[in-house]
Amino acid sequence: MKRILVLCTGNSARSQLAQGYLQHFAGDRAEVYSAGVDPKGVNPAAIQVMAEDGLDISHHTSNHADEYTGIAFDYVITVCDNAREQCPYFPSAGELIHHSFSDPGHTGTPERPGEDLVTSFRRVRDEIKAYSREFIHQKLPA
Repeated sequence: MKRILVLCTGNSARSQLAQGYLQHFAGDRAEVYSAGVDPKGVNPAAIQVMAEDGLDISHHTSNHADEYTGIAFDYVITVCDNAREQCPYFPSAGELIHHSFSDPGHTGTPERPGEDLVTSFRRVRDEIKAYSREFIHQKLPA
């Protein structure tokens, strides 16, 4: 069984979404964890938009990356630039991967004026879902 760690700044949104989808697509082929360099708690909007897609992440916790430095991971995925820059050293990580997703908590940006919080979370959720599906297809084929 493979072990995957997803890192984000606050472990409140992007890493939580990715953990949910990666575990969903991997099934029993992987254990997926998520953590942050500055954990803030799981964002209720993340729980809401995942529930809309049939996945329950309400049991997820927001953890600090330091809690996992002793675990041998096959993959460590950073999903935001800040986490990549502040990521603790994982000597047992097989492969470090970076794929930055926009912060769903930042709404009304010049690129997306008038975008509300839930719409932003849905957009980022869908991007992470597609990425997670492809990641599992490539790295853990059935």
